[in-house]
Amino acid sequence: MKIAVISDIHGNLPALRTVTNDVEAWGADLVVVDGDIVSRGPLSLDCLRFVQEKQRRFGWRLVKGNHEDFVLEFANPTAPQSGPRYELVRFAHWCYRQIDVNGFVAALQQLPDKFVYLAPDGSEFRVMHGSMRNNRDGIYAESSDEELWEQIAPVPAVFVTAHTHRPMIRRFNDALVVNVGSVGSPFDGDGRASYGRFRWTRAGWQAEIVRLPYDRAQTERDYVESGFLAEAGPLARLMLVELRRAGGLVHRWAKRYQNAILAGEMNMEESVQELLQDEDLRPFLGPPLSCAQESQR
Repeated sequence: MKIAVISDIHGNLPALRTVTNDVEAWGADLVVVDGDIVSRGPLSLDCLRFVQEKQRRFGWRLVKGNHEDFVLEFANPTAPQSGPRYELVRFAHWCYRQIDVNGFVAALQQLPDKFVYLAPDGSEFRVMHGSMRNNRDGIYAESSDEELWEQIAPVPAVFVTAHTHRPMIRRFNDALVVNVGSVGSPFDGDGRASYGRFRWTRAGWQAEIVRLPYDRAQTERDYVESGFLAEAGPLARLMLVELRRAGGLVHRWAKRYQNAILAGEMNMEESVQELLQDEDLRPFLGPPLSCAQESQR
């Protein structure tokens, strides 16, 4: 049995296509999409349609991530539509508008929180976006054994997670704990798309992480031509820099500025501009080229 698990696509269609081609060439018997298909990137609707078509034709299994939850919050009529709290999640509202207009909200609402496969020997292969506690609870290589136990109990033969955008394979007693990383926006300093391959044989389970280069220049063009960079709020610029440096920034921003934003002491644009003055970010700044601009070079 060969199972591929992909996750954290975040609207990055070129990366998704590249990973899918590799998965299909490998000959996976089953593909599981472990959440965060949408939001935080430019082509959420395209990516959602893509995986749903694979689900319909080839039986892909889809699991809900925290960014599906972020987007679905706007289905609640009491969700903020303006003000500081809205600006914190404006990127998710931009995604929600696309999905709502095209009638895909119900599809997100129906996604399960986990996928379980039982191998012929009865061993459990469990896939969740975060942990057993919630889909925003990241599992890291440095997590203590005590913490990890709380996150994955009851302990299966294989526990597959994502969310942190940092791939890892860890042995825990007789179990395998695997973070498959991110297709669309890795945070481990390696900009290549990441996914997990799993194989069950009579000898038990094996796992490996696969890294693949893809057309990142096209993804940058998608940031412009989809309207995401211009319309999804200042945090969209941080997400572009995250893509370029293959490292997270939104948590750095939140720790430094979120309370001040909510208190009305500064606005989102000011906070993002200030953060982008950090010395380590300067090599990753500059506007992306649109296709039209590139054709004129």
